[in-house]
Amino acid sequence: MSDENKRLAPDALERGLADVHLSEVRSLLSLQKRVEELVEPLLREQDTPALDDASAEIQQQYRRELRQKLKLMPAKEVAYILESLEANERLIVWEEVKEGADPILAILSDDVLEELIDDSHYRNEKTAVTAFELVDGHLRQITITRPEELQDLNPIWVDLIAPTKKIRGWIGRRFDVDLPDPGSLTDLEASARFYVDEEGHTHLHSDFLLDTKEESRNVPVALILQNDILFTIRTEELPVFRLQRARARTRPGYVTDGKDVLLDLYAADVEYSANALEDVYAELERVGRQVLRSHITDQEATQILAAVSEAEDLNGRTRRNVLDTRRALSFLLRGRFLSEEQLADGREILRDIESLDGHTAFLFNKINFLMDATDSAININQNKDIKRLTVLSVIFMPINVLAGMGGMSEFSMMTEGIPWPAAYAAFLVAMIAVGSSMYVGVKYFEKRRIRSNRAANRRTA
Repeated sequence: MSDENKRLAPDALERGLADVHLSEVRSLLSLQKRVEELVEPLLREQDTPALDDASAEIQQQYRRELRQKLKLMPAKEVAYILESLEANERLIVWEEVKEGADPILAILSDDVLEELIDDSHYRNEKTAVTAFELVDGHLRQITITRPEELQDLNPIWVDLIAPTKKIRGWIGRRFDVDLPDPGSLTDLEASARFYVDEEGHTHLHSDFLLDTKEESRNVPVALILQNDILFTIRTEELPVFRLQRARARTRPGYVTDGKDVLLDLYAADVEYSANALEDVYAELERVGRQVLRSHITDQEATQILAAVSEAEDLNGRTRRNVLDTRRALSFLLRGRFLSEEQLADGREILRDIESLDGHTAFLFNKINFLMDATDSAININQNKDIKRLTVLSVIFMPINVLAGMGGMSEFSMMTEGIPWPAAYAAFLVAMIAVGSSMYVGVKYFEKRRIRSNRAANRRTA
């Protein structure tokens, strides 16, 4: 085999394997279509529910087999199959692979992408593109579904939630800006998070807090300033962005350009973080009342530790979030991107962040105190258990000695001539008497110690 043939052999093998799988997929689709063609006339004639159920079961069986085959194929091969099928068959296959299909979307041609995504056959439920245009001092919100809808707009803010590669492409071409993939915003290096590119576009990658009843976490967001237009790209909706949209739509003159929107997003994030800290305060106050009670059971202590751990996690995330916001604002202030009025707003936000630092530090100290107090309560409960065991062992120690003596042969010799029921009954009474006297003695000395401690405390007071 020549060098050229050796080089082409793997590609030819992959193409041949893909053609085999394509043939199998077409066969399954053909069988599924054939079942529909056979059953549909019978349903019209007989209208039998059992026949309809049998047809649905057969259809599901073919779908399951198709799903299993596609699941084992690499993304490149699935993309090849999608491009090779007819339009109606392509949509059936797409329904089986669209979950987690970003690797496939990255390979498909623009025409197929247009058919699968932009013609509304398939849309990610999270995906949303919204443009905001300034009209009479108010922000006018416009939902964008096609690139043509942006042609006559002059937005100051374009907000993208979970955009696909296709959507990022046509927005980037319209505004001459490079939009990043929101799923890759994980670089923690400051040099990669805040910078100005060769075209003069300002890039900021910041974390915004998401605090719900189920969880709290930081969501990365890409913010790009280009010619006074702000582009925001993220993977999901955030409360801070909802709040900003509502304020800008209802308050005239609230924002004038993309930089105002950017600063207000950071200000809203600080406000949202402050609200999260208030929730931490309320939770720790509730936990504190439990901890400072006279007695805490081990089960209650476990619940308290869980609540304190959740509060510590939220406090830590909030602190990291405001730290990231401070770094972003410091970058904007140093870079001289802002007007005098915007610089004053930025400094005011930084002062708000400094006030939050004291709260987070106080909460960390309170969390540590509650952790230590709960640990002490658990130790006290353990000491009480050990004390009970010690008292029991003191009470039963002489009884154990007597029981050992009663089981020896010398006891039988000592009670020779006495009927054994009487001897052992007397021995049992003696054991009870000794145990009772030990119990009474222990309780007496315990009460005496308590009275002595109280008297000493009164003299000290």
